[in-house]
Parts: sequence; C-alpha cells; structure tokens
Amino acid sequence: MNNDLNQDPDRVRKRARDQVRDRDLVVGLDAGGTRTRAVLASAVDGRVFGQGVSGPGNALTVPVPLLTEHLAEAVAMAVPEPDRARVVAVAGGFAGAAETAPDEPGRLNALAALTAALRRLGIAADSVGVSSDIEAAFASAPGAPADGLALVAGTGAVAMRIIDRRCAVTVGGDGWLLGDDGGGFWIGRSAVRAALRMADGRGGPTTLADAVGRALGVPAEALPYAEDRLVGGVAGLGGEGGLGGAGGRDGLGSLSGAGGWEGLGSPSGAGADGENGLGSPSGAGGPDGLGTPGGAGSRDGVGSPRSASGPNHAAGPVSADVSDSDSDSPSSASVGASGVSGTARERLPAEPEWSPARRAAYRMHLLPAVMAEPPIHLARLAPLVAGAARHQDAVAQAILDEAADHLLELVRALAPRKGERIVATGGLLGPEGPLTALLSERLKALGLTLDWVADGCGGAVALARLGHGGSPPSSRTS
Repeated sequence: MNNDLNQDPDRVRKRARDQVRDRDLVVGLDAGGTRTRAVLASAVDGRVFGQGVSGPGNALTVPVPLLTEHLAEAVAMAVPEPDRARVVAVAGGFAGAAETAPDEPGRLNALAALTAALRRLGIAADSVGVSSDIEAAFASAPGAPADGLALVAGTGAVAMRIIDRRCAVTVGGDGWLLGDDGGGFWIGRSAVRAALRMADGRGGPTTLADAVGRALGVPAEALPYAEDRLVGGVAGLGGEGGLGGAGGRDGLGSLSGAGGWEGLGSPSGAGADGENGLGSPSGAGGPDGLGTPGGAGSRDGVGSPRSASGPNHAAGPVSADVSDSDSDSPSSASVGASGVSGTARERLPAEPEWSPARRAAYRMHLLPAVMAEPPIHLARLAPLVAGAARHQDAVAQAILDEAADHLLELVRALAPRKGERIVATGGLLGPEGPLTALLSERLKALGLTLDWVADGCGGAVALARLGHGGSPPSSRTS
C-alpha cells in the first residue's frame, strides 16, 4: 500500500514543501514613460498567468500618488484577488529609477509608490525590488544575463555596461538638447534640417522635404513634389505609398499620438515624457522629455514601419566615421545628415520646379509648425526617413547611416570585448527597426551581435524570482 503512512517522513515533508512552493507567484513590472505593464508568473518556472496595463510609470515625472494609482491598476488586472496572498516577490523596472545611490529620487519614488500599491491590494510580498527599466530590459534577454552591454535606441539613445545586473557605466543618454545622437528625435530633426536646406538651396533634392511638409501641414501648393508634378520616379508621395502622409500602407507609422515605431522611445535609466511616448531614453527627460534631469524613455509608439535596411537599402560603412568610407561605393559615399555628396547623388530625385516664391512659402509655414510643438515631438517624423530611404532617397539613407554610426560610438565607448553580449531594446533596433541591419553590420566587424528584447517585463519577472531565491533559466512573458 503506497501512501504517506508508509513513506519516508522526510520525503513527505519535502513533497508538501514543493507543493506549496509550486503555488508561489511573482509579479514583474515594466514602468515606462507611456504605460505600466504588470505580469503575474510562477516563482518556479516563470510561466505567465496574467497581465495588466495602466498609465505612465516614470518615477520622476509622474507624481507619486498618480504613480501609485497606475501601479495598483496594472497589478490588480494581472493578479486576481484570490491569488494575491500567493505573491511572494515583486520586482519593477522603472523609467527614471536607478540604484546609483540609496537616496536616488527616482528609486525612492518608485519604491514608495510600489509599496503603497501592494499594500492597497493586500499583497504582502517577502521581497520587493526596484531597478531601472534598462536593467530590467537587459535581464529580459534569454537566460536573464547578469553582465554585458545594454543599448537603447528609441526616441533617444544610451548605452550601459551592466555588472551583476546593475548599471556600472553609462554612455550617452544626455537628452535631446545635449545628446541622444542617433535616436528617433535626432533622426526626425535631421529630416527637418534636410528639408530646410533643400528649400533654401544649401542642400540637394530629397523627398523628405515633401514628406515633412505634408506631415506638418504645409499647404500642397508650397511643396516641392506636388502630386501633379511628379518627376524622376518619385511617386506615391502622401498617397498609399506613404512617403508624405501620416502613415500610409507603406508602413510609415502614425505621426500623431505616441509616434513612430512601437518602441520609439525605449526604456532608460532615466528620461521620457510622461504621456505621449516621446521622452528621451536618457539622463535628461522631464514631462515632455525636454531636458530636465531624470525624465524617462518610453516604448509605446504607434505604427510599425518595415525595416529601412532591406534588400534595396545600402548597409553603409562599418566605420563609425562616415567620412572614412569608400568614396567609390554608392553605399558608402561621403554623406551627412545635412547633405549629400559623391555617388550618392545618383539616387536623389530630380530637382523639382520649385520657384523661389514657393520655397519661401514652404519655410514660412514649416518653421512655425515646428516651433509650435515641444522639440521632442520631432521624433514622430523619424518614420518618414525610413520610408524615404526605402525609396532610395540618398539624403534619407545618409541620415540613417549617420544614426547607426552614432550608436556604434556609444558601444565603442564601453570598450566591448569580442563576443560580449549586447542586449538592445527600442524600436529603432527591433525586428523591423530601420537601424537594425545597419548597426549589426558595423558591430559584426567588432565581433559583436545584438540580442533584441521588446521590453523589461520578462526581466522584471526574472529579477523577482531571483529576489525570492530562484534561479531563472529563462525569462518568458508569454
């Protein structure tokens, strides 16, 4: 007769403990600039049982009472009331929070809000941890790595060296005013600059002038490539091809709302706008991501353009310095975000019949439209550059090449070792991101490859399991 009465008492007690442990649950939180996401998972193997989403979770730009509300709402959606007593550990990755110092304001805000939210829901977890959203994103990579490099390229751009799952060194991420070169804001601003240079005669022709003008409401009669004057094979501007509209069938993404690729404005140790997903993933963000210390990047954009680095897109030079590229190669002509030279001109559209009066009208309408919005909103124009590059616009291709070079500089500044892991997040480097192939080609020469993660939820679950004494073999969120 095989029952508990004739079994080894120690084995019976162990089985009982294992059965109890199998019921233990953990909660992982990814709190970014536009949304807070909570995941309920098994403490044993990370299986996901529930998810919840709420409003912004920036620990510096969202007031603590409102942050508490958002955290409580997301966790309540993820964790059914009967299961709340089973939650043994909670970990959150917060934009604007880090453990650089015990009294770091973002960390204190996040911990206070999270503690209050859990108390409100009756969750008495043994372990409650707070980290930056970049640290959580890094831990989301397969195997929940402890050491390596993290690269964020969304609205802004920042790179970090992670040691023992904590940020040890930060490069870049200085906000739109002082840095974030190669991020979505930088790309969008470069598009406007290229359009203005074409309008005043300093730059060559580019379909970006038409696309940017349409996106910002410039009257059709002032545009360089009005649809009744299509020349040089430049077609589909503003129509179903999507170069001039706010996201046609060609996948340029919406120019309203959170902007650009899903993930434009990725996680960061600090930096983002609280509501529209346009904050810089940097150490400079603020309510609009406009440069006050400690904003937070977000990952929630609208639209998902196809990669700008497909078969018709030149991969560009491996060197971080564009001027060092081979001038004999069309794919690596000497170009910059403000102009184009060399053989790259061969892929430019023909010069339109754009009279001085129409050029002046263009500038008269474009400049006020740009100045009327917070500067960080220029990030919403970044998808137009990807679309124009897919249509072989050399100025747009030059902008993306230069952006990839800037991201390479961030990585190089961390002195990476050959074969060292780089975990990337943010829409510019996602599966359909316009810089993914360009940067991968450059990193290949250094013996480096990218591991992309969508967000920090999986990493937060892994960190929660570690906080409970687990050893996560993987970090799943679905």
